Amino acid sequence: MKHILIVEDEEGILQFLKQGLEEENYQISAVNNGLEGYTLSQKEKFDLILLDWMLPKMTGLEVCQKIRETDTKTPIIFLTAKDTVQETVEGLKTGANDYIKKPFSFDELLERIKVQLRDKKDQEILTLGPIEINIQKHAVTVDKQNVALTQKEFDLLSYLVKNKGTVCSRTQIIQDVWDIHFDYDTGVIDVFMNSIRKKLNLKVDEDYIKTIRGVGYIAND
Repeated sequence: MKHILIVEDEEGILQFLKQGLEEENYQISAVNNGLEGYTLSQKEKFDLILLDWMLPKMTGLEVCQKIRETDTKTPIIFLTAKDTVQETVEGLKTGANDYIKKPFSFDELLERIKVQLRDKKDQEILTLGPIEINIQKHAVTVDKQNVALTQKEFDLLSYLVKNKGTVCSRTQIIQDVWDIHFDYDTGVIDVFMNSIRKKLNLKVDEDYIKTIRGVGYIAND
């Protein structure tokens, strides 16, 4: 049984989520402030964390940042009332895998949870110039030097390298990397790409992932 941690300070939403997810056969732990949520995340193993943005004692952003200092793999989904791309992207840049805006449909949240919990059994080694990606070990190196990526950065880079030589549109990326098949702001992809490029620290003339303006991205050796 998958174990989910809910960190939400609105009692009505907290109980609604807890009851609904337990009916879907998930094991649920629920707390109502950020500090308790972070503390519990360090004591127990969770398969996924639902994290409210605005929380007492520690904000959702602070909790996510602290968790990602020691855990890059546990999926985190933000529950947020924020409605601008800049604000929601800020949450994703702290290491969250996804976000959903309040008020939200429980069915939509359930699908997003299923996406994040889906088993990834690839065991291949991918290469792009000096970049090497070990899917099984969730490891990325550039010229044999380790590079730390968030889960979603890793997924995006792996996807582009798997499709090396093919232009990947932003719509394709949202569907295949985020597994979202409804209207979604694709501007988040550009933010993730900027972060990936910065972490890979490649020279300008070694830009192995090129932007196709108005379309998407292409990876080429």
